[in-house]
Amino acid sequence: MMREAKGLSQEKLARLADVANNTIIKIEAGKNQNPTLDTLKKIARALDVSVDDLIK
Repeated sequence: MMREAKGLSQEKLARLADVANNTIIKIEAGKNQNPTLDTLKKIARALDVSVDDLIK
């Protein structure tokens, strides 16, 4: 998992991406299979990867 490879907790990634912690939890658990493009961009930016890399 990209987040873990970067040494980030779910809470830390949520803060860096400026999204709710619950959003990260749901995406990772597969309960939010349609996050918005804005959310994906924020998470990708926080992880320093492209959106394409994030969704692969």
